[in-house]
Amino acid sequence: MKPVRTLAAALDEQVLVLDGGLSNQLQAQGCDLSDALWSARLLADGPEQIEAAHAAYVRAGAQVLITSSYQATFEGFARRGTGRAEAARLLARSVELARAAGEGTDREVWVAASVGPYGAMLADGSEYRGRYGLSVAELERFHRPRVEALAEAGPDVLALETVPDADEAEGLLRAVEGCGVPVWLSYTVDGLRTRAGQPLEDAFAVAAGLDHVVAVGVNCCDPRDAGPAAAIAAAVTGKPVVVYPNSGEEWDAEARDWRGGATFAPDTTARWRADGARLVGGCCRVGPGQIAELAGTLAADPEK
Repeated sequence: MKPVRTLAAALDEQVLVLDGGLSNQLQAQGCDLSDALWSARLLADGPEQIEAAHAAYVRAGAQVLITSSYQATFEGFARRGTGRAEAARLLARSVELARAAGEGTDREVWVAASVGPYGAMLADGSEYRGRYGLSVAELERFHRPRVEALAEAGPDVLALETVPDADEAEGLLRAVEGCGVPVWLSYTVDGLRTRAGQPLEDAFAVAAGLDHVVAVGVNCCDPRDAGPAAAIAAAVTGKPVVVYPNSGEEWDAEARDWRGGATFAPDTTARWRADGARLVGGCCRVGPGQIAELAGTLAADPEK
């Protein structure tokens, strides 16, 4: 159901369960995601598949659903011949589909509208490097139109996620000023640094003191990096922490495939919570099964 509390109020009261990777669930449903728009293509070509994927995570116990707009941009849609008005409608649809999936339960379900990094639009793996050669002002100008379109659709929060670079984080935080929707900021990291190489203490400092930022943390990273990064996020900002790492497999951008074995373990969330995590889930290659285990772990031990 649509939540009666703000996300910030809920995080003050309890740890919330995020969903897992949308793309892997769509692939499990038989969807072809080989297009440069990735899962965002289905906003036009298969919206029922996106709603079904969200619903699978609701059944698994997810309380926060991240929309399919990570790779959805005006520029990306334009390359497919989609005009700005239609692209804005598709961005709004991403919020509507997640909201509809959340209505299938009597639990509160919050919708987080995904705002992916500039590199996601390039579809070349550069979101795992950052340093695009753009200024903070240029990144702000790129992100603002999509932020405005998503905010107008009425999500509960904007998820500024998989951010590889503190400069891009600064641009994103400028782009969301005045949009009227709270945000969380989530970096993709390598150890105790952003993917662009900045110390996490400096990276999280850009969000300190900003009231509209309701959580900070990490996603799309190795699970082993999540706890140490969460501790830094909490110490630097004093805000609730969001943690949703990958399965532990590594993405090969050149081969466009995953390598290695999974290390994501739902029972490790106790350590993340000890480090300040209040919003926990999974990213790439983490599916409804693991989210159900995570939700069960939290239900059995809600205070730790």
